Order: sequence, then C-alpha cells, then structure tokens
Amino acid sequence: MNKQRLLVVGGVVAGIAFIAIAIMYWTVPPKSLPLPNFLGHESGVSAVHVKHGVASFLVGLACFAFAWFQSGPKHASRAAS
Repeated sequence: MNKQRLLVVGGVVAGIAFIAIAIMYWTVPPKSLPLPNFLGHESGVSAVHVKHGVASFLVGLACFAFAWFQSGPKHASRAAS
C-alpha cells in the first residue's frame, strides 16, 4: 500500500471516529461517558455537551474532506526543458 492510500484510509477512519464521538456527545449524559475524564467531562454536570459534539462533528467532516482531496488524481509535473 502506498503512502497516499494510507492517508486516505487514515482520514476516513479518523472521520468515522470523530463522527461517532460527536453522536456519543449528543446522546450520552456526561456521567455515562466511557472514560472518567473523557474529553471535557466535568463531574456534577448533567447537561449534554452540545459544543463538544459540534466540534467533533466538524473535525470529522474535515477528516473526510482531507481524505477526499488526497484520493484525487495526481498530475505529474513536467520537467523544465
């Protein structure tokens, strides 16, 4: 597997992970997050972290955009004659 293909796969995997984290932030109360100190958990707060979810969602979309641009055709540059 070449380096470009690894970047595309890595971008897609990271995008899926960040989108999943965003969905978790929107649906799971902070006291039920998987790790005790999971990305902004504050003890005693029972509100869902909407801003954390939005930020994670946007980072996921950015990862997908990165993978999309990396998967495009590469044009060979011509050597100056």
